[in-house]
Amino acid sequence: MDMLTCNKERLEDKIKTFSKFGDTGKGGITRLSLSPAAIDARDEFCRRCRALGMDIKTDDMANIYATIPGEENLPGIMMGSHADSVKQGGNYDGILGVLTALEVAETIVTEKIPHKHPITVVIWTNEEGARFDPAMMSSGVITGKFDKDVMLASKDSEGVTFKEALEASGYMGEASNRMTAEKYMALVELHVEQGPVLEAEKKDIGIVEGVCGMVNYEFSFVGQADHAGTTPMKYRKDALYAAAKVIQYIHDELDKLDRKLVYTTGRMNVSPNIHTIIPDNVKFTLDARHQDPNVIKQVVEIIKKVPSEIEKCQVSYKELWSRKTVKFHPEFVDCVEKNANEYGYPAMRMYSGPGHDAQFITDIIKSTMIFVPSENGHSHCEKEFTSIDNCLKGTNVLLQTILDIDKN
Repeated sequence: MDMLTCNKERLEDKIKTFSKFGDTGKGGITRLSLSPAAIDARDEFCRRCRALGMDIKTDDMANIYATIPGEENLPGIMMGSHADSVKQGGNYDGILGVLTALEVAETIVTEKIPHKHPITVVIWTNEEGARFDPAMMSSGVITGKFDKDVMLASKDSEGVTFKEALEASGYMGEASNRMTAEKYMALVELHVEQGPVLEAEKKDIGIVEGVCGMVNYEFSFVGQADHAGTTPMKYRKDALYAAAKVIQYIHDELDKLDRKLVYTTGRMNVSPNIHTIIPDNVKFTLDARHQDPNVIKQVVEIIKKVPSEIEKCQVSYKELWSRKTVKFHPEFVDCVEKNANEYGYPAMRMYSGPGHDAQFITDIIKSTMIFVPSENGHSHCEKEFTSIDNCLKGTNVLLQTILDIDKN
């Protein structure tokens, strides 16, 4: 049978147009949540949706829902992602999920493709958490993961609260417009992989089975600050040396676990951080991620074996945060796989390491994700790139997946 396809030129125009909002001049964007650049992107999105005859609503967290009516009075099917970026981010993370969904909507409208359910393109507010902590803020509030009042008080680096930015944005709507299980039956979120696996494996489509569980710990080392030139080595209490030994231990032990485990020492603070003084206080973080809860449990067991004193320094650790592995709706996962195969696109099943709005939404309505490759694995940087051909392949799989779900 002839497979439906979206329009490559239209999709390319969308990607090029939206790359202007927050353009850094170096191939990427800085489009922090509810900043002027983000508002410009939202305005352009809404303009395009209205041109397609879509109905636009916003909720109290400024999430945007643009809907094509269905032929029957049924719960809606959602697709979309986020439009905000990190500082010096790329033109694909988040926004590609919005633009491919918009292209699917445009294809359905212009080709007059019949569908029973209303079909909604969504933009979630403040997914990155780059301006206001935490990440995935607005999908978190509407799914009951975060306390709204605490989120409204979150401040950016200039001291502006999320509440102030929300009220000034022009996109704050009614809480009654929020996504609920009564209004919607499904969400499909397309996203760039943000890693090198699909490209390395020569696959065009990632069939996302879920999002990896993770733990994030902070280790602290307390030693004694003394003069670097006069303190003999045997008398030293060097907190940085103690920390280095623990990092080495953690790497050696974690490498013995499953090869899919990824872990990172991402932040380190050394005090007093002066080249003539022995460090007396060191902290570092450990981020570990894996899809199997048992492997995460083994990680924690390895952490708990760290002794309380190393090289005459006091050692302690605490969990900063964690998340459980999230599994997407198996029927939708299978549907993505079926459609990739029917289009003849090489595909593979995989788990996401980074978090996404879909992992919160799936607690309320059945959800899944589609990944497209990131060239050289680059993401959260200005080199982030996915070829238009790969973007189109993802869009086609998204279109067919939405239409398959519509048959239910």
